[in-house]
Amino acid sequence: MLLVNCPWCGPRNETEFRYGGQAHVPYPADPHALDDAEWAAYLFYRDNPKGPFAERWMHGTGCRRWFNAVRDTETYRILATYRPGDPRPDLPPTHPAGERR
Repeated sequence: MLLVNCPWCGPRNETEFRYGGQAHVPYPADPHALDDAEWAAYLFYRDNPKGPFAERWMHGTGCRRWFNAVRDTETYRILATYRPGDPRPDLPPTHPAGERR
């Protein structure tokens, strides 16, 4: 079972949370100027990296607040959580230099 650290409530069981997609995706500055292809890119296309990835999560059965988490997509381990508006924390590499992934 995964333990998720809510920035407001503290560590809780993963079943209390809902995934919300990639974090730090800016809303278009002029949404009326976008064509259909640009809207599709904004709505549906997201990064899919191997390793640390910033995501949005919501504490559904707790405070019901949204927050950001950096999760390693290889191991599923949550490396850090932080409140919206806070900068993404600098984290050391999840795999030391020279280690095979």
